[in-house]
Amino acid sequence: MCIAVKYGIWNVHLPEQGSVNTLVGAGYSPLTAMVLASRGISSAKAAHMYLDCNAPMPDPFAMKDMDLAAGRLGLAMTRGEKIAIFGDYDVDGITATCLLTDFLRRHGADCVSYIPGRLEEGYGLNPIALRQLSREGVKLIVTVDCGITALEEARLCRELGMDLVITDHHECKSTLPEAIAVVDPHRPDCTYPHKTLSGVGVAFKLAAALCGSQEDVLSHYADMVCLGTVADVMPLQGENRLFVTRGLEALRHTCRPGIAALMKESGCAMESVNAGTLGFVLAPRINAAGRMGKIELAVELFLTQDPERAEYLSHSLCELNRQRQSVESEIYAQAVSMLPLGQIPEAIVLADDSWHQGVVGIVASRMAEEFCRPTFLICLDGEHGKASSRSYGGFNLFTSLTVLSPLLESYGGHELAAGFTISRNQISAFRQEICQLAALYYSDRTVHTQLDVDCRIQPELLTVRGIDGLMALEPTGSGCPKPVLMMENLTIERISMVGGGRHMRLKLRSGSYVIPAICFSATPESFSIEPGDVVDVAFSPQINEYRGERTVQMHILDIRPHCSADCCPESQGYWSLHKGIIDAQDAAKLLPDRNTLSRVWRYLAAASYPLREDPMCLCRKIVRWSGLPLSLGQMLTCLDIFRDVELLRMEQQHRYITIELTPGTQKADLNDSQTMRLLVQVKES
Repeated sequence: MCIAVKYGIWNVHLPEQGSVNTLVGAGYSPLTAMVLASRGISSAKAAHMYLDCNAPMPDPFAMKDMDLAAGRLGLAMTRGEKIAIFGDYDVDGITATCLLTDFLRRHGADCVSYIPGRLEEGYGLNPIALRQLSREGVKLIVTVDCGITALEEARLCRELGMDLVITDHHECKSTLPEAIAVVDPHRPDCTYPHKTLSGVGVAFKLAAALCGSQEDVLSHYADMVCLGTVADVMPLQGENRLFVTRGLEALRHTCRPGIAALMKESGCAMESVNAGTLGFVLAPRINAAGRMGKIELAVELFLTQDPERAEYLSHSLCELNRQRQSVESEIYAQAVSMLPLGQIPEAIVLADDSWHQGVVGIVASRMAEEFCRPTFLICLDGEHGKASSRSYGGFNLFTSLTVLSPLLESYGGHELAAGFTISRNQISAFRQEICQLAALYYSDRTVHTQLDVDCRIQPELLTVRGIDGLMALEPTGSGCPKPVLMMENLTIERISMVGGGRHMRLKLRSGSYVIPAICFSATPESFSIEPGDVVDVAFSPQINEYRGERTVQMHILDIRPHCSADCCPESQGYWSLHKGIIDAQDAAKLLPDRNTLSRVWRYLAAASYPLREDPMCLCRKIVRWSGLPLSLGQMLTCLDIFRDVELLRMEQQHRYITIELTPGTQKADLNDSQTMRLLVQVKES
């Protein structure tokens, strides 16, 4: 078995040379200019707007209903009414809850915080919580990072004699809850310029509206706003870049005992913390509190001023995260075993009575990436189920759930991640309908794994100075990703294993240039490479510092065989053929001649079996082996022709195809192939 490439298709962008020259003339390094130009940025002004970390913050009152929200909160503080901040159990919701709770308490408000138990109450406002808060004498509830779809709960608030102010950043339905104020930049009638604020970003705006100074609030809470923004994968553009830049600086000198203790417990160096540290190290540990039913630990971590207590809390969160990882692995293995054999459906919908509600979202995300399908995992409890879903390939979850809302009891979320509740007896109908929607969305039956590459570079550009110049792109993350570069025609000179055999270190040569590289969680076997191979490499450039010496290093994201001939990823005509709508022009492109059929068959005859590959990777290998061009669609057509006449068996399973030659069958009349006959007929019609 050989799985030699992570991504079937590399989308390599081509920087326009005039734009590169303009940006170099504006002071950007050549490498930085190439990356910016590849992202469609052609002028110094556009680059400044894209990278500006000090853009002015728009007036909070530019957000619809902000005046009503701030007015009602101010009145509650004047009257001494009890206020409850009602949040969500992820990092964004936790930081939003803690920010607003701490801010109001510092300004003398009688304020409590409430985050529902993920397992007992689920997401958002719910009758259990509302009745409990009413009994405690709460007169005003302010939601953060939730509430935008809580129509019934808003009515219950009124019945219980409590006012409701909603602040959220999720997608709105056609009808908004009846509340004193509904503050959400996604409201159709909201003209606030930045629509991609996180939940904590909206909470910050409310605090700033009450304070009258955004700068004063940001100086005290930039760390929380930064954490929530990065953890919720908000685009690091516009106002969010300011939040994250200021927040990272605050985190490097944090005065919050809880955050300092968590960084220490997690092994994070405060002086070098970046957006990646937050997203991949701190956020999972904070999220573990909500996922494992211990949300109070995370809330207290942000609010405590006791260093000893902070140390205990941070240790507890790290332990919870280890438990979460164990549960996640168990659910993942079980879910994969439930998938149908052969063709994976257009959308994955699975349900089970034993799954942990707090963990299925992570498993859904992992499966969506692994199987290249939108994934819906449902935790059943009696006759009802709660689902977590994750998108793949741009499939809009919120829009799809809206279309299928008659099958659901409730739903919420956004394009990439959403949740819903559903009756057990509606799951089969939902599975059928969501698969049909996914089939309509995708242009073919296979969503290829794709890697966006900023640009192809020559080795002379990969210098310490050039990589230092890329710091102009920081902070990087969603909306402003780390640069991904590509080099072609590199010879592997040496491979060694490090990190206890878990990671692969390589030495690559291009002419007189020798470049060290590291590839994490990989082996020569997993990439099917050995010294002497000629490869193309997709990588992120980095500086390796050792004993005071700074050297260039590649962080390899993918490796593929170098092809001297063209290997075209075009396959639209192939899928049109399978849908029965192919035209003569596409038929002519797909119809292989005898030489092409012979070439593909000879490669297959010499291969090791069973052969399991991403189709695009297999196409590249055939091109490299033969030295002749081939398109993905034409290769797949050849395989169908061979299968038609029983020369081989082929099965698609997630993003791979598995091929086995039929024993004892070496010859067949390819003219008997139904695929061949259809292509000839359509071409000649």
